[in-house]
Amino acid sequence: MSPGPTTASSIEEAVLPNIVGEDYGFPKDGLYSMSYWLQGVQGDPILNHRTTPDLPSSADIVVIGSGMTGTLVAKHSKETWPEKSVVVLEAREFCSGATGRNAGHCKPDQWRGFTAYEDAFGTEQALKILKNEQQTWSALVEYVRENNVDCDLWVGDTLDVPVTPEVAATAKKNFERYKAAGGKVDHIKVTHDPAAAAEVSQIKDAHACYAWPASTLYPWKLTAHIMRENLEKGINLQTRTRATEVIRSSKAPEKWLVKSDRGQIEFSLVVHATNAYSSALEPTLRGLVTPKPHMCDRIIPPVAIEGRGLQNSYGVLLPEGGLFSINPRSSQEGSILFGGSNPGQQALEDWIQKHPKRRIDDSLEGFKPVTEAVRTFAEAEITGWRAKFDHHSWSGIIAISADGVPFVGELPGLPGQWVCAGHHGHGMARIFTAAPGLVKLMNGGSWADTELPDVYQITPLRIQRLKGLIESGKVQSRL
Repeated sequence: MSPGPTTASSIEEAVLPNIVGEDYGFPKDGLYSMSYWLQGVQGDPILNHRTTPDLPSSADIVVIGSGMTGTLVAKHSKETWPEKSVVVLEAREFCSGATGRNAGHCKPDQWRGFTAYEDAFGTEQALKILKNEQQTWSALVEYVRENNVDCDLWVGDTLDVPVTPEVAATAKKNFERYKAAGGKVDHIKVTHDPAAAAEVSQIKDAHACYAWPASTLYPWKLTAHIMRENLEKGINLQTRTRATEVIRSSKAPEKWLVKSDRGQIEFSLVVHATNAYSSALEPTLRGLVTPKPHMCDRIIPPVAIEGRGLQNSYGVLLPEGGLFSINPRSSQEGSILFGGSNPGQQALEDWIQKHPKRRIDDSLEGFKPVTEAVRTFAEAEITGWRAKFDHHSWSGIIAISADGVPFVGELPGLPGQWVCAGHHGHGMARIFTAAPGLVKLMNGGSWADTELPDVYQITPLRIQRLKGLIESGKVQSRL
């Protein structure tokens, strides 16, 4: 979800001043929202780093976007081709998009999404998707530990907690369907007794609890660690450089040009790593990857929470597919981050429908329905919570994929242009394997070499099928 470039037509939209109804508490001065992660690293020189004062006129590989995807693609590109020049372009500050704005989870889905994936892609691919998420989490944890990355990594049980009998029944049916299909469940601890689930989770209305290993972390710091290694290996990072167009080179038809607000670069390979913003530069992705604003709230809990408090990360499962993603910070600072699609998210989507130019605007610093849903939940449901409620909120733009899974591979009909985008709000559990998988393809490898689910591959048939479904109304526009 790293905001990278926009098209010339959408640049104006991206910098529009805030036009806000009084009921929602948005800032009115046009400032970008400051996420919890970005707030903690202000002053870090990599935020506005430019390896060279001027933009290089040429490169072997250009990566557009400096979030987790772009940074990992650059890393694996340099390791694969040490002799090649790699330039990373970032429209704003380093890693200031979705990676720097999420709720801080690396939570592999180990069962919950199985039914939807099986209905959409079949049993084999549904199992592969969940297996890949486990592999992604393992790869991230292994990298952090082997490289002693200072990113507040926490490893422990994440809990999925349904809070109504109906949601619990649906969860149980989904879990059993996954298990019957051969899904691995030995590592998942299941509690179906409501009283026991409430005790384990510290959520008063828990009707069940599913626990398995996952992580929380400081995603910006992990990405910055990798980029600093990239810089030592000779990668050129250019922040505050907004790409506006990718076109064929008139001098060398086998090459491309990326135009930006600071000049242009000629290159052989380009990677679109801007997630929600990918369709702004590449028209063939329009309708397939759609930006969608979400809010995160950082809550400073009461001075003391009676009892043992929250010891795990959470997905609190609500009616109609709603979700609270909860990340109690593992650092001594002790705040709690709330993300997900809580009951206030629909009000935000309704507001965006009336103000469509704000769809790509992550300057939203508060949205009362979302924050009030967090307040209501915390005060009613978290065992031992008292009345105090201090908070800080910010927005981020997630990339909704038309079929719910990423697009990875070479753009059909555009040899030399590659994409890894459309992570559907779940990039932290996909990118650490998807990005190196893309580089294997760039190096001539087969799709099997990537070990990624087949349905992640971008192909002419997939694009044609999805656009046909969108045009017929069988797949919603996801707006």
